[in-house]
Amino acid sequence: MRRVYFLIMLCIIMVAASGCTHNDSDPLNYTPSSSNNSNSSSTAVPSTTTTTSSSNSNSPHAEVSGKCYKVVDGDTIDVEGVGRVRFVGVNTPERGDSGYQEAKEYVKNMCLGKTVGLDIDDAKNKDKYDRTLAVVYVGGVNLNQELLKKGYAEVMYIPPSEFNPYKWT
Repeated sequence: MRRVYFLIMLCIIMVAASGCTHNDSDPLNYTPSSSNNSNSSSTAVPSTTTTTSSSNSNSPHAEVSGKCYKVVDGDTIDVEGVGRVRFVGVNTPERGDSGYQEAKEYVKNMCLGKTVGLDIDDAKNKDKYDRTLAVVYVGGVNLNQELLKKGYAEVMYIPPSEFNPYKWT
């Protein structure tokens, strides 16, 4: 019995000494996976700088900011330190649909390689694909709202959400 007790204690000590210090308290502090599918996506090389203040986004609403290193489509981007971000409250055309390329190009011109600020939806911060739901700011401009105003997107309100995209039109 002493031997079993000793072996159990030894295993516990070894696990504790191994330095397992994973912190789940900051779900936004992770590096995007390089295994993302890059079919016809625009990509810039990511660096390692992520900011949790709004100083680089020029928006008082941004909770976190980081460099946009990939534009997936007109309403989805990859942001350093956050991962995949889905523009909340809007929907742009899907690949193969009319307007898809124009919406994607607009977002690419606005975001790719630039620091973006994110106001993450507090009511529901992830969608069913585990993308972060957020309003995206570039140079202080609400890009979700601009997509609607310029006709690249339509309102897609899915409750619960802290944002009312109908106010953006």
